[in-house]
Amino acid sequence: MSKKIGITGGIGSGKSIVASVMDLYGIPVYIADQESKRLTNESPVIRERLTALCGSSIYTAKGLDKRALASLIFGDPELLRQVNGIIHPEVNRDFLAWAGRQSAPLCAIESAILFESGFDRIVDIRLMVYAPREIRIERAAGRDKASREEIERRIDSQLPDEVKKERADYIIYNDGRRALIPQVREFIRQIMP
Repeated sequence: MSKKIGITGGIGSGKSIVASVMDLYGIPVYIADQESKRLTNESPVIRERLTALCGSSIYTAKGLDKRALASLIFGDPELLRQVNGIIHPEVNRDFLAWAGRQSAPLCAIESAILFESGFDRIVDIRLMVYAPREIRIERAAGRDKASREEIERRIDSQLPDEVKKERADYIIYNDGRRALIPQVREFIRQIMP
């Protein structure tokens, strides 16, 4: 079975770039955000439980109505906790099944909420991609076409970088001063079984 790496970092940190580099080095990467979206549309377990919790109107013929769900959970931390309690275990199961099918010695999951979701407990190694807040805001603004205020709200809604750094086994710095690819290569060299 492959050794599992959890890749995390805040919005604009560059975790997707690190995941892409790992993929180029032959390490398959499960993108939790993409797979979560797929599962909320395809998993009968998620659909049944979300419908029971939030009502049938959150699903349309095209799948989950993300705006309807977002409007329900916005400002309701308890409902958000319950929704996450439905989705995260299914993503967890899907990732573990996916990881079990991998033949490479290493595989990874990329998740902005690795620690918040509990995915950190199912991986062997926790890797944080770190970038200073101002750089993250600039990157996200350029990529997402969102306002600075919206990006700052998203940053503030996630676990602080200092906490992620404490919980991570390894940190890669994507601060524009240190070359990224050599850091990824060295990380892989250190953990390769």
